[in-house]
Amino acid sequence: MYKVLIIEDDERIGNLIKDYFSKEGFQVILEADGIEGYAAFNSNSVNLIILDVMLPSLDGFSIAKRIRKKSNVPIIMVTARSDDEDQLMGYEFKVDDYITKPFNPEILIAKAKNLLERLQLYKEKDNEDIFETSDLKVDFLKRRVFIENEESILEPKQFDILKYLILNKNKVISREELLNKLWGYDYFGSDRVVDTQIRKLRKNLGSKAYLIKTVFSVGYSFEEE
Repeated sequence: MYKVLIIEDDERIGNLIKDYFSKEGFQVILEADGIEGYAAFNSNSVNLIILDVMLPSLDGFSIAKRIRKKSNVPIIMVTARSDDEDQLMGYEFKVDDYITKPFNPEILIAKAKNLLERLQLYKEKDNEDIFETSDLKVDFLKRRVFIENEESILEPKQFDILKYLILNKNKVISREELLNKLWGYDYFGSDRVVDTQIRKLRKNLGSKAYLIKTVFSVGYSFEEE
């Protein structure tokens, strides 16, 4: 059972979101205060966070920034403000998705399910929770990466790319396939976003960046030694 933490100060909206997630079989924790919400994150193992921007005590952006220092747990930001600047700031703090009030709760549920499904890509192919090769260790379950026993912090999308390439190692994966599997079929932006994330991923992999090969005009592959 998935556990979701909802941090929302509007009582009506918070209870509405809680009811919808509960009906879908989620275990729900609901907090209305920023500090209390962050404390709930620290004291519980959650699979997803629904995070409002405007909160008492501690705003949503500050919470997201703190969470990203220690976890890649999926975060969907919820806000009453629709300006692009807010959304860009949210993505700067590595949130995974964004929804603007007023919204259809069913859309939020669909976003949450899609996000969680993407994080469980090819779970049936994971014979082990940990992949190791050439001093690179990837913990799929905890979403952590270690290079020569030192942890490297990846952004959520970078981890998703690395995992997908590892699960399809020694096979060339096109940009289009990465976009469809990791960004979703409803993504209409440039496929160059894949190149940008690969570049960042390689930087974070440091001495093990060479394991990700570029196949010119096609895509990328993870080639195990």
